[in-house]
Amino acid sequence: MKIRLGYACISETLNSNYKTYTYSNFIKDKNKKKLEDIITSNLFHLQELLKYNNKNNIHFFRISSNLIPLATKKEVNINYYTKYKSNYLELEQEIKKNNMRVDFHPSEYCVLNSTKKEVVDQSIEILKYHYNLLCYLNVENPLLVLHIGSKEFGKGKSLTRFVNNFKKLPKNIQKVIAIENDDKSFNIEDCINLSKKIDIPIILDYHHHTCNPSRQNIKELLPQILKTWKTTPKMHFSSPKSKLKKEYRSHNEYINIDEFMLFLKIKKKEQVDIDIMIEAKKKDEALFRLVRELKYKSDVIFLDETTFVV
Repeated sequence: MKIRLGYACISETLNSNYKTYTYSNFIKDKNKKKLEDIITSNLFHLQELLKYNNKNNIHFFRISSNLIPLATKKEVNINYYTKYKSNYLELEQEIKKNNMRVDFHPSEYCVLNSTKKEVVDQSIEILKYHYNLLCYLNVENPLLVLHIGSKEFGKGKSLTRFVNNFKKLPKNIQKVIAIENDDKSFNIEDCINLSKKIDIPIILDYHHHTCNPSRQNIKELLPQILKTWKTTPKMHFSSPKSKLKKEYRSHNEYINIDEFMLFLKIKKKEQVDIDIMIEAKKKDEALFRLVRELKYKSDVIFLDETTFVV
């Protein structure tokens, strides 16, 4: 079983972040040139991240949703493709240089099953923005990761709202959506039931599963989860900040190696290659520390800096 490790959005090593421009500030100063400069800066920053990933043989990466500020605000009226076409081409080349898998995980403001029409409409705009970026970057096997969302009026009605609103999406966007279990409302069994209705892949977040477990054992559910994928399955892994109830759902800075090895032991029965997104607060530093600890395990053999077989 081959496993590729990745991390999300920003690098602790590079010690830099995306620039932002709030809607209220834009309305106040109406400085379109400032917005364009921020977009250019963010695209350059992403290119530096991708180069860094390639240098370190990191083949799996989540691109930040903050790449293009205010892209979903129609009042801003900015064409974030034509002006930056050459930037996207350079980014595409960097992604393909080392067969890097990239995806997006839209923010908590993307709630497709909301009871409020304006929230659903805005969520659809957010999905269109992310889908457009996947197209501009010419990403192979594009993916947008979503939580099911609101549990208002109960699980049953909430799942029905998701199905109904999902069917309103353009077909091309439907094809790139995957759902992830969350730590409070919808567990992995809920995701499996939803997937059966609309045929979309499921991302197992193991930490969320320990916070919000299913009735069935995860070993019994894994075959059903893996079966939803037509490409290499993706999973998320993080460790709790502490064992205290009030801190358990928060992410730790690093990965607990014992918890990770337990997860691998559970997964090993299903001999299917997977990509694992490390969702730790220390980002790439946490990934590299995990790699160093895994190298002491006799049943783990590394193929490059972040890819191993077990």
